[in-house]
Amino acid sequence: MNADRIPVAEVLAGVAAYAGMADGITISGGEPFEQPDGLGELLRGLRQILRPGSDVLVYSGLAFASLMPWLTNWQGLVDAVISEPFDLSAPQTKPLMGSDNQTLHTLSDLGRLRFGEFQRPRDGRDDRLDVMVDGDGTAWMAGIPRRGDLERLQKLLAAQGIASRTTEHLIR
Repeated sequence: MNADRIPVAEVLAGVAAYAGMADGITISGGEPFEQPDGLGELLRGLRQILRPGSDVLVYSGLAFASLMPWLTNWQGLVDAVISEPFDLSAPQTKPLMGSDNQTLHTLSDLGRLRFGEFQRPRDGRDDRLDVMVDGDGTAWMAGIPRRGDLERLQKLLAAQGIASRTTEHLIR
């Protein structure tokens, strides 16, 4: 895969503009742990620019046991990890997780405080997506959509003459 390589310092510079407004940051796929050196550098840099009390959540499609060597070396840098691969055939009844085979691991007191409440069944509080539109008209979302939400949104937009593209089809 030919992806653009962005130096960690450049990523941190982009995040720095928003760090003072954030209660935390989430790092997710591709697979962050496929670039452990860069991820470690990013985590150390984030702790320098995030305000005190900000949490760091990392999503990984890897087994939790395989992450332990890194997480042990990065104590204090990651507050919570959601591990295990997304499984489209598994139910989706847990908050923050795309499939029920995934597991939330809290790694710090802050992680337990911020994410402990998500060790429960998914309910209406969890059915929220944040939608942002950049100055160039690019729209993007943050959150965990329910199964089929993106497909339904795409159809609604198409009915209004708006072309859209998602990556949901890539996991089918």
